[in-house]
Amino acid sequence: MVAVLAVVIGLVVLTKAADEFVAGAARLSTALRVSPVIIGAAVIGFGTSAPEMVVSAIAAGQGKLDIAVGNVIGSNAANLSLVLGIASLLCLMSVRSSVLRKEAPLSTAAVVLFGLLVQDGLERWEGLVLLVALVAALVHLLTGNRGGDEELRAEVEDFVDDHHAISVRREAVRSLLGLVGVIVGAQLAVTGASSIAEELGLGEGFVAVTLVAVGTSLPELMTAIAAARKGEDELIIGNLLGSNLFNSLAVGSIAALVGPGDLDDPELATIGVGAMVIVAAGAWLFMATGRAVTRWEGVALLGAYAVAVPLLA
Repeated sequence: MVAVLAVVIGLVVLTKAADEFVAGAARLSTALRVSPVIIGAAVIGFGTSAPEMVVSAIAAGQGKLDIAVGNVIGSNAANLSLVLGIASLLCLMSVRSSVLRKEAPLSTAAVVLFGLLVQDGLERWEGLVLLVALVAALVHLLTGNRGGDEELRAEVEDFVDDHHAISVRREAVRSLLGLVGVIVGAQLAVTGASSIAEELGLGEGFVAVTLVAVGTSLPELMTAIAAARKGEDELIIGNLLGSNLFNSLAVGSIAALVGPGDLDDPELATIGVGAMVIVAAGAWLFMATGRAVTRWEGVALLGAYAVAVPLLA
C-alpha cells in the first residue's frame, strides 16, 4: 500500500508540476521574444514530455532500464490507443493533409526506430543515434512547409495566457519549481513502481508499461479531453503525434545515454515493441482513411490497448 501510495502521489505531483513547468517555460520564452514556432515545437513539446523524460532518466540512472523502456513503450501505445480512443468518442478527429504528409510518418518512423534499437537493450551509441534523429526531426518540422505556424501560435497562446504582464523573474521561479516537482514526483513514481513489481512478483517493465506509462500520459489525456470538448480535434492529433516523437527520440536517447544496458524482460522488446508499432501504424491508417478518426475506430484503438496490456503480464 505504501508503494501504491508513492506511485499515486508521485504521478499527481508529476502531472501538476509538469503543467507549471510548461506554462512557466512558455511564458518565459515569450517574454524573451522567442519565436512562437520554436516555443510550440520545442519548449512545449519537450515540456509535455517532461514526465516521461524524467521518469525514464531516473530509472535508467538507477539501473532500472526496464522501467525506462517500458515507460516509453507504454506511453507511446497509450497516446495513440487509450488517449486518441477516448478523444474520438467525444468528437470526430479530423486530420489535416499536412499532418498525414509530415507529422504522422515522422512520428511513426521515430517509434519504429526506437523499437529497432531497443531489441538488445540500449547502448550509448544508440542513444546518440536517437539524439541525432531528434535534431533532424525538429529541423524538418521547423523548416519547409510553414502551414502549421498558426496552429502552433494558437497553442502557445493557450499556454501563455498573456492577459497580464509577464514577469521574467516570476516565470523563471515557476519553471524551476515545476522542474523540481517533476523530479520529486518522478522519483516517487519510480521507487513505488519498483517496489510494486518486487512485492507482486511482476516485471518492472510490465508495471512501467501499465501504471507508470498511463500516469505519465495523463497530461496528454487531460489536454485531449479538454480540446475534444471544445472541438479542437486537430490540436489533439498534433499533440499526440508530437508526444510520441519526443518519447521515442528524446526520452529514448536520454535513457540510453544515462543508463545503457540490457533488458531483464525480453518481452518488452518483442511483445511490447510489437504492440507499440502496431498501434502507431493502426492509428496512422485510421487517420488516412477519410482523413479522420471515427468513433468506431476509437473503440477499436481502445480494444487494442485492452488486448495488448495483459500480454505483457
